[in-house]
This record gives sequence, structure tokens and C-alpha cells, in this order.
Amino acid sequence: MQKVYKLTKERLQELKEELNYLKTVREKEVAEQIKEARSYGDLNENSEYDEAKNEQGKLFSRIAEIENIIANSVIIEEDQISTDVVTTGCKVVVLDMADNTEKTYHLVGSQEADPYRYRISDESPFGKALLGSKIDDVVSVQAPAGILKFKVVEISK
Repeated sequence: MQKVYKLTKERLQELKEELNYLKTVREKEVAEQIKEARSYGDLNENSEYDEAKNEQGKLFSRIAEIENIIANSVIIEEDQISTDVVTTGCKVVVLDMADNTEKTYHLVGSQEADPYRYRISDESPFGKALLGSKIDDVVSVQAPAGILKFKVVEISK
């Protein structure tokens, strides 16, 4: 079964632009590197050729990865985001029960997660714990430091 990637329209557009760049500009650059490395002679002991071929492999791997993500993506539409229950795409304010501080997180698909910007993946332990919860629910998250408890204070788009 194929994995489904939940993306915003903006992230989908970024991936399409990256794919276009890789297929047009970067692919030509790598092909030129291979061509130049071939001109150095014996391919058996040609480290430049080996490096260029490795770069080509990485490039084709990234292209395949992006094509797979795009082919198996589901767009998170803002009008589909509920404020009754925590779902992917919503913003949620939680109260850390240990130190009584509030933080706002944006629950996103795995391709858009950025914990430093409080964008939490719906596949992370914290994201999974939050999914389906409602205002005033207390969720528990298993962490290396032990079980952490958070109270859902607010849900918004």
C-alpha cells in the first residue's frame, strides 16, 4: 500500500518547482560532469567519473522521491480543517501540564514538519497523540524523559 502524503498547496508547488529544476538544470549539469570526467581517460581509476556517477544516482533518487510524493499526495484544503477536533492542517494551542506554559503548534504532514518553527508532523508521537483530541482534552506523549501531558486549549485554522 502506497503512503499518502498530506501537503498544502504551497508545499506541492515547491516540490513541483524543485522537480522541474532537477530535471532541467541539474540533470544537464550532472551529465556535463560525467562527460568531462570521461575525457580524463581510463574509467577504472577515474575518481571524478565515480563521483559524477554517484551524483547522478543521488539526483535520480531525489527525482523519483519527489515524483512519488506528488503522485501520492493529498492536498490539505483550509475549508476541510475542523476546529472541533485536532486534524492535520490545524493550529493547536496546548498547555504543558509540567511547567504550565502554553505553546502553539501547527499540525502538518510529514513533508512539511519543522519542529523549530513549531510545525509538528501528524506522524510524530506528539502529532499522533494530538490527532482527534478536542478542547480541554489531556493527551499523553511518551518521551525519553517519561510521559508528558498536554491539555488542548484552542484549535484554529
